[in-house]
Amino acid sequence: MRAGSVIAIGEALIDRLGPLGGDPSSDLPVTDCFGGAPANVACALSRLGAKVSFIGSLGNDAFGEDFNNLLIQRGINTSGLQQDTLRPTRVVLVRRDSDGERCFEGFEGDKGLGFADQAISLEQIIRDWPLVAENAQWLVAGTIPLASEISSKAFLWCIENAMHSGIKIALDLNWRPTFWRNQVSTGSEPSVKEKNQILSILKNVSLIKLAKEEAQWFFNSSDPTEISSSLPQRPSVVVTDGSNPILWRLNNHLGKSFAIIPSSVVDTTGAGDAFTAGLIYKLISVELDQISEQSAKDIIQFGIACGSHVCKGLGAIEPQPYLDDIDNLLSLSKGEIS
Repeated sequence: MRAGSVIAIGEALIDRLGPLGGDPSSDLPVTDCFGGAPANVACALSRLGAKVSFIGSLGNDAFGEDFNNLLIQRGINTSGLQQDTLRPTRVVLVRRDSDGERCFEGFEGDKGLGFADQAISLEQIIRDWPLVAENAQWLVAGTIPLASEISSKAFLWCIENAMHSGIKIALDLNWRPTFWRNQVSTGSEPSVKEKNQILSILKNVSLIKLAKEEAQWFFNSSDPTEISSSLPQRPSVVVTDGSNPILWRLNNHLGKSFAIIPSSVVDTTGAGDAFTAGLIYKLISVELDQISEQSAKDIIQFGIACGSHVCKGLGAIEPQPYLDDIDNLLSLSKGEIS
């Protein structure tokens, strides 16, 4: 299979969703859904029609086999997908409140060696890189691979090689303390060590997407211009805030864009990843430094529509939109968008 114009690297896992208002570790029924931010982005991009390669690691188990089959069915280049015979595919316990908002409760399946996504092999990536990186324009990543010693080495190698190959890097800061501490954390704020570890890679990125809360923790500001100015590459910055307005800076154009509220919210898992996929899908066909103000507004609005669509279904991947879905949604919402 040909390499894609986008590479997504990081975790592919299972989101175990508990019943609304219930505990996914004990209450029934639970629903197991494919997830993991980079895998979500890859699947969303492919459904929109982009060529995508995915780098990650799954366990040699039923979840891993099913996820691998899903990626293949979506038309994603899996040359960089590894199979771990020692560690299982991670299962994340997701608690949802009565409105569909979710939080991560911990993990299941660890047999003592951790999970497959924590052990992405650098040696295999070096071998497979030519199969995934040919013609690539963007590398899309989160920060969770940095939380594991083995995956961190592979992740940093990919960042470095993408940068030297002229591949632009988009990073979803995606701060998830449970993944870094392997337990349910009472405190959400990153430690100084965790913060510095993540900030160290941001000097190489062209686009940062982060939530308002993350912006405050990592930059002491939710102003995209202040965040961009604090980094040597002066990246484009998008700050999300749930259903509240999105603040953004794309190619030095500034804006505030408003959410498209779905008719019903079943589950917000993966909405941010669909939003990211929407941005990257639009950025594939333009040069970041040539985006006009109107194009910037259109790109953000397209991402918002992608995120809104996912909230109407269960899980992060199954309800992802096709291009026609977004065209229809934007057409219906045109009179409401400002």
